[in-house]
Amino acid sequence: MAVGEARVPILHGERPVHSSSPTKQTEKHHDSSQLEVPRLSRSMTVVTSLVAGASAGALAKTAIAPLDRTKINFQTSQTPYSWRAAVRFMRSSARAEGVVALWRGNSATMARIVPYAAIQLTAHEQWKRVLGVDTPQSAKAYPLLHLMAGSLAGVTSQSATYPLDLARARMAVTNAQEYRTLRAVFVKVAREEGLRTLCRGYPATVLGVIPYAGVAFFTYDSLKHKHLEYFGTQQGPLTNVVFGGIAGAVAQSTSYPLEVVRRRMQTCRPGADGRYNYSTIGATLSLVYRSEGWRGFFKGLSMNWVKGPIAAGISLATYDFIKTTLRDVAVHLES
Repeated sequence: MAVGEARVPILHGERPVHSSSPTKQTEKHHDSSQLEVPRLSRSMTVVTSLVAGASAGALAKTAIAPLDRTKINFQTSQTPYSWRAAVRFMRSSARAEGVVALWRGNSATMARIVPYAAIQLTAHEQWKRVLGVDTPQSAKAYPLLHLMAGSLAGVTSQSATYPLDLARARMAVTNAQEYRTLRAVFVKVAREEGLRTLCRGYPATVLGVIPYAGVAFFTYDSLKHKHLEYFGTQQGPLTNVVFGGIAGAVAQSTSYPLEVVRRRMQTCRPGADGRYNYSTIGATLSLVYRSEGWRGFFKGLSMNWVKGPIAAGISLATYDFIKTTLRDVAVHLES
């Protein structure tokens, strides 16, 4: 269970269970004001989730931006991947354009990740409530619904912010002269390739996010519930980071080939005949396999095992911490 999440049922309207002994009933009758627990409104619950999600996403993505740009560079090219090649790419980028170049495209990432993380983490809470798996007991009783809640949260957030993801990928694999700003990406792509291009790779993204988000949230929540069962207490922030890291590593491994397909479709340009090499999911899978073999579908995965757990750990732990803090403050102000 997350830090402070034991209080969430109260915030959603449940009352604490009290002893039924006559003495305590009498105490309750005479001092009911002390037992009345303040509750957050549903709108305030959603607002705190949105703010916590946006902050967590921004912090996590900024921390791993250089690794993310390096990974995308290898995902979208036929250059063989290795850690030595990855370090070489980061060094050459820093020397040619300055250290700040390692964060190139991060503005597009922030424009996307702030609404994306806010929507995803908030949607996860709401989908769990809708599906009836928002308590440790119900989540354990209905694991498939618990898994589905995470997948639906991922689809919800991806659908709302997809063009920003494409823009971030384009900025990551080009130099500063081609796309100077986020707005320049949208204008140039729409003018030269058409508005529909802003949604290229969306089906692959949805197919990839269903297992990724589902497994990530399911693993994270399951680890928190197991911790609560075994130790009888809520875990601390450091434990949350570790649990988030494990969840990120497991989730990345289940959906990585589709991430490679998504990046190829997002960043490819039309040829002289106006056609795209990576035109569909099937064509992309076939072309990658013919030119690079099965290893091509896992280029950069070892880097994801580093950056993915770091990002997931920071994001999920920060979200729990900020959400709990904001809700404690809101309860205090409303009481």
